[in-house]
Amino acid sequence: MPVSPVLLEILVCPVCKENVELKPDGSGLKCVKCHRVYPVRDDIPVMLVDQAHIEE
Repeated sequence: MPVSPVLLEILVCPVCKENVELKPDGSGLKCVKCHRVYPVRDDIPVMLVDQAHIEE
């Protein structure tokens, strides 16, 4: 089961507080401002800064 659309509406980047969007391949949530990608593991977003990587 993919990340719930309802959950995506309330999740924000813990660094800059901007919205996150699900990557097309479903592997992570990408911040629209700072471009950090938070991994999705077993359909659960891991919103920890030390687990994220920056992607352009």
